[in-house]
Amino acid sequence: MGSVEIPTKVLTNTSSQLKMPVVGMGSAPDFTCKKDTKDAIIEAIKQGYRHFDTAAAYGSEQALGEALKEAIELGLVTRQDLFVTSKLWVTENHPHLVIPALQKSLKTLQLDYLDLYLIHWPLSSQPGKFTFPIDVADLLPFDVKGVWESMEEGLKLGLTKAIGVSNFSVKKLENLLSVATILPAVNQVEMNLAWQQKKLREFCNANGIVLTAFSPLRKGASRGPNEVMENDMLKEIADAHGKSVAQISLRWLYEQGVTFVPKSYDKERMNQNLCIFDWSLTKEDHEKIDQIKQNRLIPGPTKPGINDLYDD
Repeated sequence: MGSVEIPTKVLTNTSSQLKMPVVGMGSAPDFTCKKDTKDAIIEAIKQGYRHFDTAAAYGSEQALGEALKEAIELGLVTRQDLFVTSKLWVTENHPHLVIPALQKSLKTLQLDYLDLYLIHWPLSSQPGKFTFPIDVADLLPFDVKGVWESMEEGLKLGLTKAIGVSNFSVKKLENLLSVATILPAVNQVEMNLAWQQKKLREFCNANGIVLTAFSPLRKGASRGPNEVMENDMLKEIADAHGKSVAQISLRWLYEQGVTFVPKSYDKERMNQNLCIFDWSLTKEDHEKIDQIKQNRLIPGPTKPGINDLYDD
């Protein structure tokens, strides 16, 4: 398997017009052992992956940092070739804790700077009390203005090249835009063929915010059948193109102008996820995909759920 050249998307809300590879490698808490993670990341780099997505809450920063360091030492890539994203957890989602949290992530990743730092959820909770799911009793008011000022400060200090958010609805983004000096470059949200986020996409496009899709193949939760991977109509489209349902899903996201971070540590599937740039979906494919029944997969990180997390 040769290395695939991955297209990039310009983050228009950054002063440097930073380029983000459209497909990244996601890493979430269901990590196997550190060695497997490290091997998978080195393999991904050999295949052409340059964009790696992690978070303080995932417990994967250390393994990712070690793998990237090794890849650089092996001469596979330079730091400048890479695009590394991490996220601020809800326990640190307070104005005075943002910079220390960002510095801690950098230390764990063994990096001097991040390419992108995101507010993980539009929620704040008791500092120092890490539980997942988050106990609703631990939630505190989210000072969006104060936190965003600290995010902007991280940018000015050169600790990150871009700042953004994750899991923000249109209303939450409107709140943020009303107080922001520097606009968020990215909003990372659940997006897949069975949760297409049309309204959010329109809002983000209008405001120069690039969307990144997590769970782009609707995996990552063990609730019932997978409405994307087990969809007969999508299987037919895939067969017609000689592709897999996963490739149809990622190609659709690419054609919507969004970026995405699938999680796969399987060598073949990692490669398949990159083989989506030299063919396209037809108008008929798009019309069929528009008909897929829509519902959200990820209800939110709290127990019990809260009503005003999303606009729906």
